[in-house]
Amino acid sequence: MELKSMESLDHPQVRYRDRLLPSDEHSVLAIVKSSGFFSPQEVEVAVELVKEGQNKGLSSGYCFLFAEISEEVAGYACYGPIPCTAESFDLYWIAVSASLRGLGLGKELLEKTEKKIQSMGGRRVYVDTSSREQYAPTHAFYRRCGYREAAVLEHFYAPQDHKIIFLKVL
Repeated sequence: MELKSMESLDHPQVRYRDRLLPSDEHSVLAIVKSSGFFSPQEVEVAVELVKEGQNKGLSSGYCFLFAEISEEVAGYACYGPIPCTAESFDLYWIAVSASLRGLGLGKELLEKTEKKIQSMGGRRVYVDTSSREQYAPTHAFYRRCGYREAAVLEHFYAPQDHKIIFLKVL
């Protein structure tokens, strides 16, 4: 999918939906693979969450928001309430097709996801990510969107690969 430029993504060209479709497994697989960031195991987890959502619905604990352009999935977010908390949510995944990065779609998708979380009673959003250098643009994205580094769990994923937990209070 190729877009030359967009003044604002928040217009009829981008449509958002929170209902899962059978084709979403394939769409999520393509988007996550396009990033080049994720290991095969991580890609598998992203698709598994879609399957879990399709099989169990909201009882799975996974909610989704899809951004579509010309009826194709251009990006998505997966989030859900953190069990045993009153107002805390995890943002498990947010990803945009590689060809559409830098146009503001990720920011808009995140803002719309945060509104969905608020409508569900959420007030705190947590995001886990790796400390690996390749994730520096991801860290910068979250900071630009109002998230702060809340914790670092050293050597979590592997030696010298720490888990960084970002937080935003809505």
